[in-house]
Amino acid sequence: MNDPTSAQAEGRTVLLRGGEVHSPADPFATAMVVERGTVAWVGSEGAADSFADGVDEVVHLDGALVTPAFTDAHVHTTATGLALTGLDLAGARTLADALGRVRAYAGAHPDDRILLGHGWDASGWPEGRPPTRAELDEAAGGRPLYLTRIDVHSAVVTTALLGLVPGVAELPGFHRDAPLTGAAHHAVRAAARAAVTARQRADAQRAALARAASLGIGSVHECAGPDISAEDDLTGLLRLAAEEPGPRVFGYWAEAAASAADLDKVRELGALGAAGDLFVDGSLGSHTAHLHEPYADAPHTGTAHLDAAAVAAHVIACTEAGLQAGFHAIGDAAVTTVVEGVRAAADKVGLARVRAARHRVEHAEMLTPETIAAFAELGLTASVQPAFDAAWGGETGMYAQRLGPERARTLNPFAALLRAGVPLALGSDSPVTPLDPWGTVRAAAFHRTPEHRVSARAAFTAHTRGGWRAIGRDDAGVLVPGAPADYAVWRTGELVVQVPDTRVADWSTDPRSGTPGLPDLTPGGQLPVCVRTVVAGRTVHLRPDE
Repeated sequence: MNDPTSAQAEGRTVLLRGGEVHSPADPFATAMVVERGTVAWVGSEGAADSFADGVDEVVHLDGALVTPAFTDAHVHTTATGLALTGLDLAGARTLADALGRVRAYAGAHPDDRILLGHGWDASGWPEGRPPTRAELDEAAGGRPLYLTRIDVHSAVVTTALLGLVPGVAELPGFHRDAPLTGAAHHAVRAAARAAVTARQRADAQRAALARAASLGIGSVHECAGPDISAEDDLTGLLRLAAEEPGPRVFGYWAEAAASAADLDKVRELGALGAAGDLFVDGSLGSHTAHLHEPYADAPHTGTAHLDAAAVAAHVIACTEAGLQAGFHAIGDAAVTTVVEGVRAAADKVGLARVRAARHRVEHAEMLTPETIAAFAELGLTASVQPAFDAAWGGETGMYAQRLGPERARTLNPFAALLRAGVPLALGSDSPVTPLDPWGTVRAAAFHRTPEHRVSARAAFTAHTRGGWRAIGRDDAGVLVPGAPADYAVWRTGELVVQVPDTRVADWSTDPRSGTPGLPDLTPGGQLPVCVRTVVAGRTVHLRPDE
């Protein structure tokens, strides 16, 4: 395949032909014309002949598949980059393995003032526990060390790092020999984050965006906020994305507002809204998701950070200011709080205005038929992560450990959400789970609980067009004339119309039905390989040797 990079610069026209173009405008399309960063035409090979002499470049696809670029609707870009370039414990299978990785990393980075790492998950370790402080002190050689759990809602640290945070032992969430949560965790995170230089941060952001581009991701929703990042982190990322080729970045700033004046910072930072990880609760893995009934493996119901009145005030302020509101809510009690608060806001400013604002709920894992119906009524978008189910679902997974098998089977009901008409936007919450768009589509189509499965086509749409709709754009994420030319080119096997379960809503699989095919995502099979990613007509990733 020839390289059209120069041909896709501003103002030039390119014809792609000889492949498969995934487009509702023509389900049998094999060619596409891009002009000035916009899709100008899609159609058949025969019709492409009429364009060949009038374009600046012809790209021969050699049978490759062209799809809209993916949108990852929930990313922490700097943290993702630091995990990619730093100490990543996501692959550790035992406590001993994790401690060995800490020792090796500490030895290889003698000049780092604070050691940073991410990704441990003791729920799958045979030891069944995280490292103790003494074990970490030994492995890190007595140096400051900050290690977030896979869900980023708790962390284990060394004694030396605690010594850099005066008064931490008096803060809520401090535990002498257990993972830190709540305010104590936020305090040590701030100390660890302060050790990251501007150059390290920018390098991490470039690494994360390059990884996203290499996977066919054309845009990401950065979920920033005062509890999880910093203002200069968000502004630096938005500036880098604007100045350098790569995926688009749409930012959110998760700071609660009680009035329009409280939202001035959101606009100053260049964020789309006061949304993303505005915490109503925590996570299941860290026992901080807020539940109606106690955990199966702990004698409490988790942590509530906002009540319905605070949710209502935030939604009212955002709606009246013309900004998106959004919340992080995982447990059933937290989701109920969001629904009650948004409904109270609708009673105050009007249901039509609330629906038009397309407010978001991140994760929304523990839903009931009543809260699903409320999402549909209130026009809430569910920003969900199917890889969570792949990682922690099933009869013996972490969800079942925390909730018991019966409650665990109710989590992440994607099919019920779609049936109710709730818009879905798929993402990874990277670095909680890796950037992996086709794996995400597979996880939704082959959910561990069969009744929650959706078709591959529905999941793919939610991971492409769904992310654009979640930011209020209905004209993107699909390859039709007039849409932004954000697309990816893939090497893959035969295309199919895949319905993995008879309980999933079906459509005709006969080619004459005109349903565009997608790669076979059956678990165990090879996922498509990204050859090229293009954003606004500009190549931002090109696979070597292509």
